[in-house]
Amino acid sequence: MSAAAHDAAPLAAVLLDLDGTLADTAGDLARAMDTLRAELGLPPMAPGALRPYVSQGARGMLAQGLDLRPDDARYVALRDRFLDLYAGCCASEAQLFEGFDQVLTGLRAGGLLVGIVTNKIERFAAPLLRTLGVSPDADCLITPDLLGKPKPDPEGVLLACSRLGVAPAQCVFVGDDRRDIEAGRAAGTRTAIAAWGYLPPGEDIHAWGADAIVAAPAELPALCQRWGAP
Repeated sequence: MSAAAHDAAPLAAVLLDLDGTLADTAGDLARAMDTLRAELGLPPMAPGALRPYVSQGARGMLAQGLDLRPDDARYVALRDRFLDLYAGCCASEAQLFEGFDQVLTGLRAGGLLVGIVTNKIERFAAPLLRTLGVSPDADCLITPDLLGKPKPDPEGVLLACSRLGVAPAQCVFVGDDRRDIEAGRAAGTRTAIAAWGYLPPGEDIHAWGADAIVAAPAELPALCQRWGAP
């Protein structure tokens, strides 16, 4: 999607990644990992050690928490145990990033649609969003359960656009991981990096090729207005 095509399409919808963009979920994931480590006779991890890797999902958690890769014979069993532990605490400490409740209200009041495109499976995403007061029944929630391929494939972004009834050029996809930006660009949306999120250490986010970098959720409405939001 060219810059000219973006400029010609007034914004109609905001698509959001979940972990590290809309919600701070690191505490619950760390709790599940520490419980798993205890079961394996290992000490707790240092506070915040997993935070930069949350957006990498279970694979990133197991790599950092247990030095475990998918080709390890124990990977599937320990991944499943980790997810079961997380299911029991996935909404214990999680919260929307500061100001996001007002941001969502303002975006909707201004006529923008809101969708969520996440690599978090529906088993966790739907109850988490309900607990946070962001009903997946009111918003468009796209999880990997609905897709052939997760992000960075654009399938989820395109499905969200279809369900919201808008063209990709009328959307911005906001995320804190390179895969979010790649998915949005491949789908033809504008893209914005959530600089408050779980950015990988040492990563040059300017190299991701996003249309914008947003320092805090409160800056999103102004960005949307610059892109022709109602």
